[in-house]
Amino acid sequence: MSSLLPRAIREAGGRFTFLTRDLHHYLRSAPATPHPLLAADNVLTADTNDLGTLLPYLERVHDVLAFDGVITSCDYYLETAARIAHHLRLPGPDPDAVDRAYRKDLTRQALPDLGPAFALTETVEAAHAEAERIGYPVVVKPVDLCAGMFVRVAANPAELAEAVEAIEGFPVNARGQRRNPLVLLEEFLDGPEFSVETVTSGGNTHVVGVTDKSVTGSPWFVESGHMFPADLPEETTALIAATAVEAVRRLGLDRTVAHTEIKLTAAGPRLVEVNPRPAGNQITELVRRTTGIDLPMVYARLAMGEDPDLRHVDTGARSAAIGFLLPERPGTVAAIDGVDALGHGDVVDWAVKPVGHEAGPATSNNHYLGHVMVVDRGAGARRRAEELVGALSVTYS
Repeated sequence: MSSLLPRAIREAGGRFTFLTRDLHHYLRSAPATPHPLLAADNVLTADTNDLGTLLPYLERVHDVLAFDGVITSCDYYLETAARIAHHLRLPGPDPDAVDRAYRKDLTRQALPDLGPAFALTETVEAAHAEAERIGYPVVVKPVDLCAGMFVRVAANPAELAEAVEAIEGFPVNARGQRRNPLVLLEEFLDGPEFSVETVTSGGNTHVVGVTDKSVTGSPWFVESGHMFPADLPEETTALIAATAVEAVRRLGLDRTVAHTEIKLTAAGPRLVEVNPRPAGNQITELVRRTTGIDLPMVYARLAMGEDPDLRHVDTGARSAAIGFLLPERPGTVAAIDGVDALGHGDVVDWAVKPVGHEAGPATSNNHYLGHVMVVDRGAGARRRAEELVGALSVTYS
């Protein structure tokens, strides 16, 4: 999203100022090719983790630059961006609603009937007691991390203790923010996973579509691929979408794009989480290639107080899918073979990590070794993406 948003803002006719607490992070990340965020008209450095000093600073900057809106590409600053917009009297969602959606514990407390049985704990001892009440297996989650970090299934007390202690050992997130110590335990939901991509403006939520998600890597929840739109009967799609719309409404979200994850269980759709921003993992590209709707641009237009056009257009693609290459184990990549087969017309994008890349364990969405994106005139994009990714092979040093 940090690459897609700058492009979307420019194509929407806007300009942007980039605000960061660590400019060197973006200088280091792409020494050969400048990061797209560095193409901003203005690049400002300030402590984005301290609202007490940040808001007065941005008031003074706003007097000079006259901002029209505030957005972020980082989950850890969704509430911050909303509070800045509110403070500067600019368009945007209610900051408290954004916090309720981003924080997994607050979402569960606000919507207890839409999701699984759950409990909030801070210690291993308390976790054991709550897991016995809920019943094993249980899902263990930090309440304020993203990309599936530290989210796993615990089948017994030993695995539960290991999962809780791992979360306790990560007290500060990647943006230097002190983490909430709460641990969320949830009833395990058995069934396929989907996400609903929505746009809410003026209290009305428009369903752009439902995405089919592939999740692998037990006991972890690593996303191995997506297809848009999901190949489902209309009534099933409507049922899943209705759950997401109800969650967005009751959380109080408005003037935002949302990415709501749902499990389709034998008892019906159950809420996994609500993300008050466009989907990651290039799902927005799958949406654009099949519907013509550019969700990063919609996100930018909403932040500027506009109501974007959400009409579908005929792109020639009935489905689009992305498959991710996961590491079999940690190690140094010596070669990734099979990329010669990725030159077909249905492959619209692909990338693999270079030789020398240090692969981590396949425990979250942060450790992919590559991806392949395809489009199809029918509903076969997912099958094709999985076939191409499955033909890639990794050799380790």
